[in-house]
Amino acid sequence: MTSLTTSTDTWMRVFHLNLVAPILLAQGLFDELRAASGSIVNVTSIAGSRVHPFAGSAYATSKAALASLTRELAHDYAPHGIRVNAIAPGEIRTDMLSPDAEARVVASIPLRRVGTPDEVAKVIFFLCSDAASYVTGAEVPINGGQHL
Repeated sequence: MTSLTTSTDTWMRVFHLNLVAPILLAQGLFDELRAASGSIVNVTSIAGSRVHPFAGSAYATSKAALASLTRELAHDYAPHGIRVNAIAPGEIRTDMLSPDAEARVVASIPLRRVGTPDEVAKVIFFLCSDAASYVTGAEVPINGGQHL
């Protein structure tokens, strides 16, 4: 779905899900996050930084906007003891990635494989842990080197 063919309704739905919902959650949970010195990890995408053959314009631009929001939230929430980061997954082995798509994309990944949900979870765990206590405003790529 290109910018020429995507309906306004689709743009609105995608931006509401990928940009507005994280804002509402961050605002709605602010007091709890502050009390716990909490951490937010947004999920962006490699499609937010480069044109991606499977993503579509609305999805890609919403994820780029979420990356920017992550930096803004990091700036605004840091004085309150809340860290805000993002992960930018590439191709991950889930039901969303068909075997045909996986076979086509593996050749473009320097590690010559797609990632696993467990690998993504471990990066999120790190970003929420004390080991990342001085990390805020970062967007961590999880893509096997696909966007070097």
